[in-house]
This record gives sequence, structure tokens and C-alpha cells, in this order.
Amino acid sequence: MARLPTVLGTDDLPLAELCAARLDGELFRLGGGWCPIDEPDLPALRAAAIGPDRPSPMIIERRSAAWVYGALPRPPQVAEYCVPHESRVAARNDLGHVVREVAIDESDVAEYGGIRCTTVERTVFDLVRDVAADEAATIDTVRALLTAAPWVRDRVQRRVASAHRLPHRAMALRRLAGALDDAASSRR
Repeated sequence: MARLPTVLGTDDLPLAELCAARLDGELFRLGGGWCPIDEPDLPALRAAAIGPDRPSPMIIERRSAAWVYGALPRPPQVAEYCVPHESRVAARNDLGHVVREVAIDESDVAEYGGIRCTTVERTVFDLVRDVAADEAATIDTVRALLTAAPWVRDRVQRRVASAHRLPHRAMALRRLAGALDDAASSRR
């Protein structure tokens, strides 16, 4: 007998059955899908929930990646993906997701159940440099990421500080310092 995926959608079961199973307490809503209630809420499950329909070269990034790592209480309404410049994939934006072409190294990518997501370090690096993001919300999200993964703090700080041609470097350093100060004071 074939096993159903851990994140179900309307391709797996009709919407009425998914809703009935949720009402019966067998499934819960997660991102764009439904999951069995006994499925552990881990990054692999969240990555599967946020990226079920994305083409393979796309990598979950920024706020979507922060949600995968548990730094946000719910996924952003518009999923954020990136593709490496060399992929030659037509970057397109629609109501459901935004895709950016970026310079990214394989060491900046983690894989969860076959779904690619930026690492915590790269996620923080991208978030602090995002000029369109709200300052306070970014600092809160970065603080949550750095609290959950303290080993990333020094590496991210060095990466931002040593990047001399980094656009919006002063803003990135300010946001990172705010998140690090808040994280340090909350540990006391």
C-alpha cells in the first residue's frame, strides 16, 4: 500500500476529506497543506508545507526560511524563494510566491526531505540586508534565529562585517547588532 506524504494537499485527497479529517482532529493545517497530528513539527515538515509546488532549483529563503526554522509563528503569505544565477531559471513573481536570482554557494543551502532551504546563517545574512523588510520585525526574527542557533552568531557577524562591497551594509550591521544585543540581554 502506498504511503501518503507527510504534508497533504488537494492532489492527495479531496478538500472535503481534508477538512473533515481536520475537524475530526486527525490533521492540522500547516502552511499550504494538512499534516497528521502525530507528525513532529520539524524543519523538514515545514519545508514540505511551504514548498510543495516549487520547481526543484528553487531554494526557500528569507522569511519563509525563518518560518522553516521556527523563528516565525506562521509562514509569510507570499512564499520567498531564490535560485542561483547559474540556474538560468526564469525568475517570476505571482500572488503566491516571489523568486529572486542570487549568488549563492552550496554551503549556504540545507536540504530537508529533498527540499532546499537556505541555512540559518544565510537566512540571517539575507534578512538583515532586506531593505523592504520592517526593521523591528526583522530584528525580532533574527533574534529568534540566533537564539535557536547560537553557533551562527559569530559567523554571521564576521560575514557582514567583512563584506566591504555589500549593499546596505550599515543597515545590516545595525539590525544584526540590535538582534545580538536583545539576544544577549534575554539570556541574562
